[in-house]
Amino acid sequence: MSERPPAALRSFLFVAGNHQQRFAKALQSGADAVIFDLEDAVPPAQKQTAREAIAAVLQQPRQCKAYVRLNGVPSGETMADLEAIASARLDGVVLPKAESVDDVRAVAYLLQRAESQRGLATGALDFIALIESAKALLHLEEIAAASPRLSRLAFGAADYVVDLDLQWTEEEAELAYARARLTHASRTSGLEPPIDAVVVQVNDTGRFRASARRARAMGFLGKLCIHPSQVEACNEVFTPSTEEVEHARRVLEAFAKSEAAGSAALQVDGVMIDYALVRKARRVLALARQ
Repeated sequence: MSERPPAALRSFLFVAGNHQQRFAKALQSGADAVIFDLEDAVPPAQKQTAREAIAAVLQQPRQCKAYVRLNGVPSGETMADLEAIASARLDGVVLPKAESVDDVRAVAYLLQRAESQRGLATGALDFIALIESAKALLHLEEIAAASPRLSRLAFGAADYVVDLDLQWTEEEAELAYARARLTHASRTSGLEPPIDAVVVQVNDTGRFRASARRARAMGFLGKLCIHPSQVEACNEVFTPSTEEVEHARRVLEAFAKSEAAGSAALQVDGVMIDYALVRKARRVLALARQ
C-alpha cells in the first residue's frame, strides 16, 4: 500500500447554490473546502439560476477550495451542471447517491469531456463520490475502484438512515458498519481517507465534536459541515494535536536510535513500538506539516 501523506482537507462546508447571500460567509468560514450545492438544496425551477451564481462566485478570489455537488446521473442534469461550472477556478465535484460502477464512470467521462472543452488538463477536476444507501454499500468496493479519477468517498448519513429506516442516535452506533466499510474500501482502493457525514443538529457543537472524534478514530480524515458554526470544531478534531505531534516525533527519534543499535521494537511513553506504529507516526507528522 502507498504511504503517501493524505491530503489535508478536514472541513467541507455545504452552501445551497440558490442562496447567493450565504456564499461570502461560507467562503470566509475557515473551511478547507466549500461545496456549492446544486442537488437537494436547490428546487428544480432554480437550478439554472444557481448554476450561474456558482459560476460567477468561482471567479472571485478565495482562500479555500471550491467544489460543486452535482445533480446525480439519473436526473439528466449532470452534464448541464458541468457545462455551467467547469473551469480552472473549480477544484472538484461531488457526485451524490453514487450506487454503481456505471454512476462513477459516467461522471468520470463527463468530467474528462468538460475538461477537454475548457482546455483543462485531464484530471484537473477532483472527484468525490457520496455513499448514501444500502445499495451503495453493497457495491462499495466496486464503486471505490471504478475510476482512477475518483479521489475520495464521502458518507451521506442523512439519506442512509432514511434508506434503511434507522434511528439516528447521538451515539451513532447505527453508523459504525457503514463507516468501517468506507474506510476499508478507501484503503484497499488506494483512495484518500474518506469524509464523514454531517451532523444535522447545527446548534449542538458538543454533538458535532463527538461525532467528528468518533469518525476520526475510525479512519476518517475530514467531515461534511452544514453550518459555518461547525467548521472550527471540525478543523480542531481533524488536526493532529500538539501532544500527538510530540509523541510522533519521540517515536521516530527513539526508533531510529533503536534500529541503529539492531532492535526494531522498543517502548515509547509506555507503548510498544514497531514498524507499523512508526508508519503511523510518519503519517501524523506529514498531516501536521500540511
